[in-house]
Amino acid sequence: MGFAGMYSCSKSSDGANTTPTHPVPPTSSFTFSSAKVNGVSNGLTYINVNATPVIKLSFAAAISTASVNSSIAFTSSTGTTVAYTAIYQNGDSTVVITPSKLSYLTKYTIAVSTALKSSKGGSLESAYNINLTTSIDSINKFPTITDDALLTLVQQQTFKYFWDFGHPTSGLARERNTSADVITTGGSGFGIMAIVVGVNRGFISRAQGLTRMQTIVGFLKNNAQTFHGAFPHWLNGVTGGVVPFSTQDDGADLVETSYLMEGLLTARQYFNGSGTDETNLRTDINTLWNNVEWDWFRQNGQNTLYWHWSPDYAWSSNQTISGWNEALITYVLAASSTTHSVPKIVYTNGWANNGAMKNGSSYFGVTLPLGPVEGGPLFFTHYSFLGINPNGLTDAYASYDVQNKAHAMINYDYCVANPNNNQGYSADCWGLTASDIENGGYNASSPTSDVGVIAPTAAIASLPYTPTQSMAALRFFYYKLGDKMWGPYGFYDSFDLNDAWFATSNLAIDEGPIIDNIENYRSGLLWNLFMSCPEVKTGMKSLGFTSPNL
Repeated sequence: MGFAGMYSCSKSSDGANTTPTHPVPPTSSFTFSSAKVNGVSNGLTYINVNATPVIKLSFAAAISTASVNSSIAFTSSTGTTVAYTAIYQNGDSTVVITPSKLSYLTKYTIAVSTALKSSKGGSLESAYNINLTTSIDSINKFPTITDDALLTLVQQQTFKYFWDFGHPTSGLARERNTSADVITTGGSGFGIMAIVVGVNRGFISRAQGLTRMQTIVGFLKNNAQTFHGAFPHWLNGVTGGVVPFSTQDDGADLVETSYLMEGLLTARQYFNGSGTDETNLRTDINTLWNNVEWDWFRQNGQNTLYWHWSPDYAWSSNQTISGWNEALITYVLAASSTTHSVPKIVYTNGWANNGAMKNGSSYFGVTLPLGPVEGGPLFFTHYSFLGINPNGLTDAYASYDVQNKAHAMINYDYCVANPNNNQGYSADCWGLTASDIENGGYNASSPTSDVGVIAPTAAIASLPYTPTQSMAALRFFYYKLGDKMWGPYGFYDSFDLNDAWFATSNLAIDEGPIIDNIENYRSGLLWNLFMSCPEVKTGMKSLGFTSPNL
């Protein structure tokens, strides 16, 4: 066949030859090249952005300017549309977007859809989003007051969580501001100490405080479910029945019980009047205190204490209480019991792990005597030491004022160094501890578990250890973030400036250390009361502690 045989012509229906037809080639798609915000290229996410940024979006082809408004949407995290102007550079391959003034501490998204066209009619190959988080507004949100007045204000506002929001039946502290009838045992111990502070500061009268304490102690004595004298992590505030914390944590929680007893013994020492009401209150507190079978939690006489026991699962969680963490108070009280005490070997082996809880390494130039790498979350330094006075306190393993100051300083220094480049971390904005995080989560934040979330309780409750650094943080939280973080019960739980996320939650175990350790910083009230317990003096001495307060 010759070349002519390779070609053919189509025919019309009447058999006539027609002109050959050829398919129209598709219009080429095009791609996104880069983004710049205020002249900086950082991929698709930008933090600490000012209120009037200049955003340049560059593409691999000239674009159709007529398609921009319908294909590039600028919105806030709440879905509010942001108006913007657009101009074009580099032969229309770069769109320069200037939005109307943005709000501070807000997350925005620029969504570019495949509806964006090139000047030749091609479509953007794939959609993408540019994420912006705006910077902190440096203007004070509240009038400036003296530091002393600010400390009083924070204490008084935080006190409302335990007083105004105290459970109406039991008087105990609810787990969080959305918990209805779920009571936290440990948080209630912190709340009982807060009631003592409230009376002493004049937020309520002594008679009011006594009446609330009678309600609380009566409920614990007559209604609350216990196991060998120990309380569960959570209780129902109406019935006193267990609310399981988890599947196997549906019985005794010895650590939570120790926080409750820390508060009750402090209140016992405060309500020391000779009248019948205060005398009876002390008697009832002693009944609760003496009922705790600390020694039973050695699980058949072992030289350690166990955290949980369940009526359904017995010891199956098998969690020993070992240092260094938040549970020193558990061993102190176990040794201090006059009815069910434990000997020093249980502390030495179970808590101190025969010295293995020692650290001794240096972080940011600060030597840490005890505990995990870089100290762990700051609640390790708070919960036990709302009652135990660390000043001048030593044993075979550490000087506890040195330990707590080192822990707090390492946490502070880490946030100032800010190795993860989290927005806002600074000498004024620091503090990593357990708290709520975005999307309904919870994290025990620390330098080795840093998810970008700051919790005000971390820095504020460290006031006895890092007064200058903690006071700077408290001022920052109140004056600079107060429009986002200050609520009816004081500071909300936490925030993440990378995503401009602010918790709306209050947690008893975070609120309590704020009011309680501010008071210890100001007056030493709770330390003085708890350390005045004769049983505590005897128990701590039996473990080898020495202190001017013993």
